[in-house]
Amino acid sequence: MKLIWVTFRKEGIHKYPAALEDPKLKTGDEYDVSFLGYPHRHIFHFKVSIEVFHDDRDIEFIQFKRWLESLYGDTLKLDYKSCEMIADELAHQIKQRYPARHVRIEVSEDGENGCEIDYAVEKNQALTGVDYKEIDKKVENIFN
Repeated sequence: MKLIWVTFRKEGIHKYPAALEDPKLKTGDEYDVSFLGYPHRHIFHFKVSIEVFHDDRDIEFIQFKRWLESLYGDTLKLDYKSCEMIADELAHQIKQRYPARHVRIEVSEDGENGCEIDYAVEKNQALTGVDYKEIDKKVENIFN
């Protein structure tokens, strides 16, 4: 399998409300992370890989990156979303625009801690001609 990948970064604000109450998180010692329950800022780092079917710019890097960045506003307002939730939402958007392709997404907070998730091609998903402009019109921007 051949994959191409792009990276980009976006400023975002999120919180983890359970950290304020859950005794496993609000420990009162050096492992206490209750501060995560309040809105806090990160630079979210993204690395997105997608399957390509030939070696001559099946998906052009710069266009792919620009499209991914266009899904987000200037500052991500993520509320309670984890890196895994962010990756899942992004994968959904990618799979609508580029069906029948393996996708791998990494999302991290400040390039330090994050997730890496593989999204396999769904069973019985056929690769057909895709009108990307038509899909773009139909897909709502779920990130803003």
